[in-house]
Amino acid sequence: MADINAKNAGQFKFSDQFTVNRLGFGTMQLTGKGVWGPYADPDRAIAVIHRAIDLGVNFFDTADSYGPWYADRYLAAGLKGAANRDQLFISDKVGQTRQGPGLWVPLGAPHYLGQQVEVSLMTLGIDHEDLLFLHRVDSHYSIAEQVGELQKMKDEGKIRHIGLSQVTLDQVKEAQKYAHIDAIENMYNVADHHDDPLVDYAEDQHMAFVPWFPLNTGKLTGSDSPLESIAQKYNVSPAQIALAWLLKRSPNILPIPGTSSLDHLADNIAAANVQLSDADFEALSHLSK
Repeated sequence: MADINAKNAGQFKFSDQFTVNRLGFGTMQLTGKGVWGPYADPDRAIAVIHRAIDLGVNFFDTADSYGPWYADRYLAAGLKGAANRDQLFISDKVGQTRQGPGLWVPLGAPHYLGQQVEVSLMTLGIDHEDLLFLHRVDSHYSIAEQVGELQKMKDEGKIRHIGLSQVTLDQVKEAQKYAHIDAIENMYNVADHHDDPLVDYAEDQHMAFVPWFPLNTGKLTGSDSPLESIAQKYNVSPAQIALAWLLKRSPNILPIPGTSSLDHLADNIAAANVQLSDADFEALSHLSK
């Protein structure tokens, strides 16, 4: 197999300033149980970030609500001093409040979104957000109010690109009335791709589509499962096949598998070298139908 490097997954161009390798890294697992509190071994969390950079990852996804703040702190520490720091792209998210392990409550009050962006800038040690997602649409406020606040901060130079997370196609089209939307982050994987129409729309609009929970393969694995059989055929892991399916599904898909294990990190990045045949891609595409 070729060298393990995220660049082998291909690239996606956000702008003239930023082209990222399509296989990125999500920081959600670098926290305590229930995505709450610090990770048990902060030094290892930082080491995982360092290793991701070594393996060619230049697209990192995080959120203020991961911890909260802890994942951002580890990411900032891991990126600090990197020789290619100006080439590393961060997607961040605001718009969720946390009350404890496993508890998430959206809050889209414009003044709150503005505050969270400012705090994130300080925590990450940056002067602008490369890509800022509205983590969830809060039904208590209009999309115009929520996206409008992000557009205001973009006009001020604090946000370069705006994204939306866990949204419907209609919500995306509504948001486009108030800002240029550069990315969508929804749950999407080989086992659950009910958002196929949104993936197609994102590709048509040249929006990045960032699938969270990209490795939801539990119900598809097992000694007699199609996913396991195809993985054996390519002599790779089922997780690598699941990621390869996402990479082949659309050139705008940027998977962000997260892990706190150096071994799993290398296994995930190695998926960039897996080239699924059209027949195997189609077989996998019908597993969740």
